[in-house]
Amino acid sequence: MANDLVFSRRTLLKGAGALGLLGAASTLPIRHALAAGKLTVGFIYVGPRDDYGYNQAHAQGAAAVKAAFPGVTVLEEENVPETIEVQKTIESMINLDGAQLIFPTSFGYYDPHVMKMAEKYPEVTFLHCGGLWAEGHPANAHSYFGYIDEAQYLSGVVAGHATKTKKLGFVAAKPIPQVLRNINAFTLGARSVDPAISTQVIFTGDWSMPVKEAEATNSLADQGADVVTCHVDSPKVIVETAERRGMFTCGYHASQAALAPKGYLTGAEWNWEVLYPRFVADIQAGTPIPSLVRGGLKEMVVKTSAYGAAAPDAGREQADAVKAAFMAGDFAIFKGPVTDNKGGIAIPAGTTLGQTDILLEKMDYLVEGVIGATA
Repeated sequence: MANDLVFSRRTLLKGAGALGLLGAASTLPIRHALAAGKLTVGFIYVGPRDDYGYNQAHAQGAAAVKAAFPGVTVLEEENVPETIEVQKTIESMINLDGAQLIFPTSFGYYDPHVMKMAEKYPEVTFLHCGGLWAEGHPANAHSYFGYIDEAQYLSGVVAGHATKTKKLGFVAAKPIPQVLRNINAFTLGARSVDPAISTQVIFTGDWSMPVKEAEATNSLADQGADVVTCHVDSPKVIVETAERRGMFTCGYHASQAALAPKGYLTGAEWNWEVLYPRFVADIQAGTPIPSLVRGGLKEMVVKTSAYGAAAPDAGREQADAVKAAFMAGDFAIFKGPVTDNKGGIAIPAGTTLGQTDILLEKMDYLVEGVIGATA
């Protein structure tokens, strides 16, 4: 049904363009809606909204907006690829539905698609997940993200206590900074328990590659890894495969505990249910939104999954203690000296990179203890 909806919206949009309804005249629905005191919000997902992962976490945030603001119209489009198709969806939401606030939630949407649409529709507010806003970008193309590496570090701590082989596995999509930051944080958390622990990383090449994700998980199991986590859009295949292989798992994006009743330890989850209603409230109140919005455990932008039955008591205790330090602002993940896995100095001794340090969003290395390469 959702696919039919996407098709019909794009078909209608092509017809509108042929009739000359785009461009300058396209701002009329927005102005009329604002004048009437109405707000229409659009959410765009790169995959299915029930994927047990990235898209489901965002859809839960959209549901929270619906619940908190009954008078707000919420539009949702799923399975929109990181191509010109997202521009067509954005055009549709603006020109056919009068959307004034749009959440394009996939990383690859930002450049060039969101920036191009933001320039074309300056009256629309774009809040993009993960994009790195910089001077010179459209002022209405805001970027938001969460310090989910904090939750990944805690998952690493629990994994470090759970592993018997001292070999962890990480299935990842692409070696972009956000992914590398999660791999590194998870590994640093595990090695805080035992410096002999290593993390084998396998990159699949894209956000949703179910066959490759299953193959990677099986390969990690064959190599002796007994705990696996991931950074892909939907952890479902990885978690289910690991459960069949008798491995422990740490989830990502949303909770996958129901998929692995025996092996689920904990997980790093987004908490968009808290952040999205805040954004909508700010838009309604006319409160300016910063170009870069970031937050971690303390700001409730991210959270950890409830501990599974397999999570060791010692792991829970250490993770809880570190979590309290995060909440108090007293803990830094990336504190020198940190060595990369090629033997170089990634962070010098005496240097601490706080979560707000923009250098962390440009991370291009893997830390000591990670087996794998960025290219």
